[in-house]
Amino acid sequence: MAEASVDLPAEILLSKRVQEMVLDKKEPPAPYKCRDDADSEDDDPISMSPIPLIDLGCLLLSTSEVPAQEIVEVLEKINAALSSWGCFQAIGHGISNLLLDKVRQISREFFAQPMEEKKKYAKTVVDFEGYGADPVPEEGQSLDWSDRLFLNVQPEDQRNYKFWPMTPESFRDVLLEYTDEMKRVTELISRAMAKSLNLDENCFLKQFGERSQLQARFNYYSPCKRPDLVLGLKPHSDGSGYTIIMQDEVGLQVLKDDKWYKIPKNPHALLVLMADQMEIMTNGIFKSPVHRVLSNSERDRISVAVFYTPEVGKEIGPEDGLVNERTPKLFKMVKDYADTHFGYYQRGMRALHTAQA
Repeated sequence: MAEASVDLPAEILLSKRVQEMVLDKKEPPAPYKCRDDADSEDDDPISMSPIPLIDLGCLLLSTSEVPAQEIVEVLEKINAALSSWGCFQAIGHGISNLLLDKVRQISREFFAQPMEEKKKYAKTVVDFEGYGADPVPEEGQSLDWSDRLFLNVQPEDQRNYKFWPMTPESFRDVLLEYTDEMKRVTELISRAMAKSLNLDENCFLKQFGERSQLQARFNYYSPCKRPDLVLGLKPHSDGSGYTIIMQDEVGLQVLKDDKWYKIPKNPHALLVLMADQMEIMTNGIFKSPVHRVLSNSERDRISVAVFYTPEVGKEIGPEDGLVNERTPKLFKMVKDYADTHFGYYQRGMRALHTAQA
């Protein structure tokens, strides 16, 4: 009878959390299997990852407190990292280690609760917000070996508090504090990216708009009996402007030159990961990398991703200062691209071509 679950449709499988299947000691059902043995051989191709590590500390100070050359060097590093890798690990971002540890702690405490407690915040298989997995993908697409808690955190009037956990008791206060810090960090990074391209420092902030969105996704990756066949998160690029990720263990990989590179473990660093809308805004200069998350047979893993996205209905496009006779406009003006992106994501495809000029 156990084998019968292999043929269950995705919407039935997604109604049962991955954590439940692990507790029941079940093998991953067929819809979760998306790899073969040959693909899994490159899980650890690079022992020392070259993902750039950049200290943003000098950008937090006034220009009178730090040598101009030091700022120039940091901006050059940001430009080089995002033009080649589409990401970098940030330290010196100004968020205290204590707060980052608290975010990590409330994440683990939430997912460690009994299933009946977590299901108080459950979503349906077609919704984003709440506890569960992504909405059901199109037929034939694999499922991710993970459980998630997805919350709208900014603007304030978009918060749906019925999905915000009451336990652990500190969850809401910690998330509110982290949201305030994410607002500050996205402003810092957006200005730095603009200056690294010799643009007005507020140009990207204007494109994101006064009601730019922040969405937090708490990810829990359970141990998996078949990490050679199952991924925690399938390969994709993000549809946001960019994403800021805090991880506890190694597992996230980015694709560059047809090779997978792991993001090193650095508990108090934040991964700044470009998404499709920033590639559009920079006219293709900054890259939106494909990335994935491996599963692991021996340990679990958590991460917290904050998606920074333009306000609803806000039209975005390449900055004028990046378009000239030598570098023509590669993308057209688009709005609500994240919706278009997700439609293609559900089919296992990228959507960036839909924005090409």
